[in-house]
Amino acid sequence: MRSGRFVDRLLDLLLPPVCPGCGTEGDPICAACLPAFEVRLGEPPGAAIGSSVDLPAPLLQLEWCAAYEGVVRAALHALKYAGETRLAAPIGEAMARRWAVAGAGGDVLVPVPVHGTRRRERGYDQAELLARVAAEHLGLPAVAALERARPTRPQFDLDRRDRAANVADAFRTVDPPLVAGRWVVLVDDVVTTGATLSACARALLDAGAVAVSALTAARER
Repeated sequence: MRSGRFVDRLLDLLLPPVCPGCGTEGDPICAACLPAFEVRLGEPPGAAIGSSVDLPAPLLQLEWCAAYEGVVRAALHALKYAGETRLAAPIGEAMARRWAVAGAGGDVLVPVPVHGTRRRERGYDQAELLARVAAEHLGLPAVAALERARPTRPQFDLDRRDRAANVADAFRTVDPPLVAGRWVVLVDDVVTTGATLSACARALLDAGAVAVSALTAARER
């Protein structure tokens, strides 16, 4: 058994997970609440015709599992801010299922990185955890090919017109050969305007990626 999984099993025994949706003890997300991440599983790729959801340039495709509300919001908040890293497994698996039925392609998954200071404070990067789980279930590699070149303000603190400026030139590709000539699928927890995904995509294309799509657990309307 891999050491990480052993630690997770030990943690489950000493401190069983509690579902963020209903408080049931036993699974990171209980069977009754997990379908909240699968509401779009049977829908066609992309947004419905006539909806107000735009595809952020230069992304080729953007897929997400559910709206950022209710159980989904509570679970992602617990993963991101409360140290509940065990939630990455069921959420990442749900993301993989959505991409498996709706994704147009992709060669490698790349997480949207948090800044190094924030990672040290939390001890992990939630997008990297999700990317690793999704990649394992999709049979694709996951590589941390991006880094934040400078700190940025939290996007939720800004209005829509300021978010693009906040993340402009904030990302760089740390190892271009990891993405050169490959179709990259960006992975993040939540997308709102898509400004962060757009900034990451431009950095990857500048490094030689042939195309960039994106997959998130939720979309905030």
